[in-house]
Amino acid sequence: MNTIGGKRGRLTIHTVAALAGVSISTASKALNGSGRMSEETRERVKKVAQEVGFRPNALARGLITKRSFTIGLLTNDTYGRFTLPVMAGISEELVGHGVSVFLCAIEDDPERARVHVDAMLDKSVDGIIASGKRLDRQLPVDLSGLSVPVVYAFTKGPVDGVTLRSDDEQGARLATRCLMDAGCRRIVHVTGPKTFQSVRERADAYRTAIDGPPEVLHGVWSEAWGLEAVAQLWDRGGDKPDGIFCGNDQIARGVVDGLRERGIRVPDDVAVVGFDNWDIVAAQTRPPLTTVDMNLKTLGREAGRLVLAMSEGREVQPGIRKLPCSLVLRQSCRGLEPPA
Repeated sequence: MNTIGGKRGRLTIHTVAALAGVSISTASKALNGSGRMSEETRERVKKVAQEVGFRPNALARGLITKRSFTIGLLTNDTYGRFTLPVMAGISEELVGHGVSVFLCAIEDDPERARVHVDAMLDKSVDGIIASGKRLDRQLPVDLSGLSVPVVYAFTKGPVDGVTLRSDDEQGARLATRCLMDAGCRRIVHVTGPKTFQSVRERADAYRTAIDGPPEVLHGVWSEAWGLEAVAQLWDRGGDKPDGIFCGNDQIARGVVDGLRERGIRVPDDVAVVGFDNWDIVAAQTRPPLTTVDMNLKTLGREAGRLVLAMSEGREVQPGIRKLPCSLVLRQSCRGLEPPA
């Protein structure tokens, strides 16, 4: 323990340098990842710093590197359904670089958004990540022309921006193929409002992927709509579906409940696949729900990596990057996971 007069004292770079047998300048460069030195020397300094519990002073680091080691996350997804896993991924990516993330919720209020952006700039953040609750809507604030880099993750960005989103078409193909692999021949798609870009993309992918005639039912994002969709499908004449691909897990849960109320077994009589992999819904559905995961934590990690690269002056090409979804197999559909 480093003590001064019987009390615990603050460890300094001088202590680390002395214990590692290097100069103060070399110790500082080793910990900051800069300067020329052997890898053995750099690792020795880092090991000593870790063993004695040395933490570089953030203000001092900032003065040397011209960085604040903070990233701002701006979102209108106040419920956190999409932003929280994105933030978890961002934090996982940046924590090893000594970078902290602070979240600002702006609702859909342009004035509140402007206040938060100004506060971020006042704190000299190294960059901003903008995130939202849908892919086809911009946040209610103009982030172009800022003095710091901006990455858009699960929200609409400008044409010349760096934007990350899930590949909804690929995810819809995974869901549809899962039902087909389970032996379903009459597959219906029950989904949300047509006004959502993701709804249109998933529906188009479903239509392309199935072998039989397509049928898409549009409603709201709710369990109640799932129940109503089952009523529509079973109260009419004609063939009944043996597979249902749902636009989100809430709809899917309503569909499963509606089928059970009619004595229809899932997946023996009708297989069901959802979208989102929202654990508190999918895992608690009876039977547990096979669903598409948008891999939002992975998306967050990539957003963190890109904003860090941009803050360090590295070149990042603008454009939309679509990250693949994955299929989470549970009991509501027994299909084998197909290749993407």
